[in-house]
Amino acid sequence: MNRWVLIAAAVATLALPPLLPEKHLAIYVLLGLAATVTAGVSMLMGYAGQVSLGQGAFYAIGAYTAGLLAVHGVPTVVGLLAAPVVAGLAAVLLGAPLLRLRGHHLAFATLALQLILLSLLGQGDWAGGAIGLQAIPRLSVAGFELRADLGYAYLVWAVLAVVVLISHNVVASRAGRGLRAAATSEPAAAASGVAIGGYRLAVFALSAVFAGLAGGVYAFYLGYLAPGSFPVLLSIEFVVMAVVGGLGTIAGPVVGATVIVLLVQALTALGTQPGMPGYAPSVLSYAVYALLLVATVLYLPRGLVPALTGVLARGARGARR
Repeated sequence: MNRWVLIAAAVATLALPPLLPEKHLAIYVLLGLAATVTAGVSMLMGYAGQVSLGQGAFYAIGAYTAGLLAVHGVPTVVGLLAAPVVAGLAAVLLGAPLLRLRGHHLAFATLALQLILLSLLGQGDWAGGAIGLQAIPRLSVAGFELRADLGYAYLVWAVLAVVVLISHNVVASRAGRGLRAAATSEPAAAASGVAIGGYRLAVFALSAVFAGLAGGVYAFYLGYLAPGSFPVLLSIEFVVMAVVGGLGTIAGPVVGATVIVLLVQALTALGTQPGMPGYAPSVLSYAVYALLLVATVLYLPRGLVPALTGVLARGARGARR
């Protein structure tokens, strides 16, 4: 049954973009990018048991890596491939000391990491400063330049498919079983010979690789980067997406990203109505994120995907009886 669900999802993903209006294709692209980053957050929180409020920092590192290389004449494909590598290396260097922290201490440390990065990007002339990095060329593959939103829609969801496949293989591996054991009981997992520190650092780096890859595509898609493109609220969005969709699930990031992105678009449309104050979209977003987190923790503690899976399983058992 899972195979047929995956086939149906793949067919829908391929068939939907040509049917969408041009203005909705941009939302489709951003949704795929958000789901790609959230896949790493879901693994980090669901399997490694670590909370990161700075995933937007690795998203920005990937974007600026690709953008800076492209602006300085490096082929765009090389920039796209370098984005996840640089983000992953940064995660290894920073994660080695940071992952010694636990709970809210780690969350605050990753949040501080993003704030420091945004400050460096805003003050560094090498990154365009507060004005931003401009004139980033479009992604070019074998002489073919991606310009239309439709091409980026297919590219983003192809990237997401690769990320989902990697996540599935990691979860099914021996390391994935060790991570689940560590998230359940760290002393018991350590006593069983699980290299908890090494596994957590590897997942932290892998989540950064996913974010960096999404950031590279984002840079070429927009052609412009600024520190304001990666606010702290963005990292909070990724956490909310992971929790709402279902931590430690493969489909959870896609479902959570879909719910949150569509909700953000609706709130933005509502907040920009005539007569609404300029700060209305931000206030509405913060309020809805808080309400969603509280509602999910109280009524759907495992997220939407496990809840829906449970309902379908009970329905199937009832039909057989």
